[in-house]
Amino acid sequence: MKVNLEYLEGKLESLDGEELMKIKDNINCLFQHCIQALGEDHPIRVVNALQTLCALIRGVHQKNKSTSGFDIINMLMGFDKAELCMKNLMESLDSLLCAEGSESLKSLCLKLLLCLVTVTDNISQNTILEYVMINSIFEAILQILSHPPSRREHGYDAVVLLALLVNYRKYESVNPYIVKLSIVDDEATLNGMGLVIAQALSEYNRQYKDKEEEHQSGFFSALTNMVGSMFIADAHEKISVQTNEAILLALYEAVHLNRNFITVLAQSHPEMGLVTAPVSPAPTTPATPLGTTPPSSDVISAVELPLDADVQTSNLLITFLKYSSIVMQDTKDEHRLHSGKLCLIILTCIAEPMRHRKKAADKNLPCRPLVCAVLDLMVEFIVTHMMKEFPMDLYIRCIQVVHKLLCYQKKCRVRLHYTWRELWSALINLLKFLMSNETVLLAKHNIFTLALMIVNLFNMFITYGDTFLPTPSSYDELYYEIIRMHQSFDNLYSMVLRLSTNAGQWKEAASKVTHALVNIRAIINHFNPKIESYAAVNHISQLSEEQVLEVVRANYDTLTLKLQDGLDQYERYSEQHKEAAFFKELVRSISTNVRRNLAFHTLSQEVLLKEFSTIS
Repeated sequence: MKVNLEYLEGKLESLDGEELMKIKDNINCLFQHCIQALGEDHPIRVVNALQTLCALIRGVHQKNKSTSGFDIINMLMGFDKAELCMKNLMESLDSLLCAEGSESLKSLCLKLLLCLVTVTDNISQNTILEYVMINSIFEAILQILSHPPSRREHGYDAVVLLALLVNYRKYESVNPYIVKLSIVDDEATLNGMGLVIAQALSEYNRQYKDKEEEHQSGFFSALTNMVGSMFIADAHEKISVQTNEAILLALYEAVHLNRNFITVLAQSHPEMGLVTAPVSPAPTTPATPLGTTPPSSDVISAVELPLDADVQTSNLLITFLKYSSIVMQDTKDEHRLHSGKLCLIILTCIAEPMRHRKKAADKNLPCRPLVCAVLDLMVEFIVTHMMKEFPMDLYIRCIQVVHKLLCYQKKCRVRLHYTWRELWSALINLLKFLMSNETVLLAKHNIFTLALMIVNLFNMFITYGDTFLPTPSSYDELYYEIIRMHQSFDNLYSMVLRLSTNAGQWKEAASKVTHALVNIRAIINHFNPKIESYAAVNHISQLSEEQVLEVVRANYDTLTLKLQDGLDQYERYSEQHKEAAFFKELVRSISTNVRRNLAFHTLSQEVLLKEFSTIS
């Protein structure tokens, strides 16, 4: 008999607490029969049992949202039988997932597990998951990811399931899925996981690209050409593709928990070009779609990161950077802000292990090291988000990523051939923005934390630049840029001096910036008179860059700088202390959306019955 899921789940929902308690024995009996049926040889019986279990779990959980207060475990299985029931259920699911049999059955097993994990908004309150912790299906998930045919069919659901299981009471107890994920070192499994994530992200990038092209060739494009850029904001607002927080959470957990996964980021995937979309593209994302508005300035085309979603990249890091670039273009509403924040948290985790890795001679790397693409994205972010609704938290994370990368360069003495001037220019423009909007910004933010971080990035270049800048002339260019933009540093000094001598709330924060500016001011005060006298002696009103550099090179030996401590130190990333509230809300949102998207049509698959119709 085919299961009528809608009827069964609806009937359970319609009963009140007392009525439900009256049929508790029947529900217990049905639940146990379903678990027994999972061991049957007839696939249709197994299908019916899996679907009935889904309906029972969802129906009884829906009922629990009221104040009836009965216990879910008791209602479904009975307290006395729960442990054995769940042991048998998990063992059967494990066998079905690891067997050679039907792919449709495996798909339904994963759907049942996703149903089980997401029935409560807060997964840590889902007591049934205690049994999923005790009777682990971790190995079954890994087997799916390491085996290409099953990964293509079920990789997406497996990765999302794993990301959710890792978040069950992760701060309160020992979660075996966290422990096991952190020690996986099998290359095929890690690559399989990376490939599933890369495909889901590149699918998003492709959808965005398609929307953009459709948009550019449409009515708004013609209208904009006629009347100028009057409507450009409205037009761009139309380009929105739902973001995929579930897959980002999976990437975050892999990067954060497993130190071996960092090598997967730069791995070339020959399959990437063949499969462009996840096999189960059911969106498991917050309902609010993420509008992505391209920045008005032409920064994207100016940077060297290949942001064109048509370019098939077979590399997870570049695919993720493209995704981040699109997501971070518009952070005006809360949902978009959270997506951008998650991308920056992942980049923060990526930037730290880079310190432990020797520079790999990877044949698959493009002509520039991947770190250049990360820096490009950070520069792009800095330049495109100076707005009234200033995303302070994202800026701080962005500068921290740059700082961690510089610490790695300095520690390993890696000379990076990068267009550092773009970064310096972006940082100076950010300082100018903070100063010109001082009053508005100070009403909401402590801008001196960010200003101090920017000044200390310059101090890092001044103090250690000779160890990681590509050539001596790059170091000369740093001085040229500081001297050329001296007015901005002078203005910053005047501002922080004014606030640090007043007895206001910003006194301490501003005085830290005053002290940090000591070497920048020494450079300006040392070289400016020498440049002016060179111009006067040679009767030149406007010196060329080469002439200024000549003066700089000739006068290094008389420059005195103070040694500043701690420039190459930073606080290690810690999720539990800093980000626990953010991840709790994120997982709640993902759980709600995974549950919503496990719609009946994905469970009552006609395919299943067709596949098994030959069985009597």
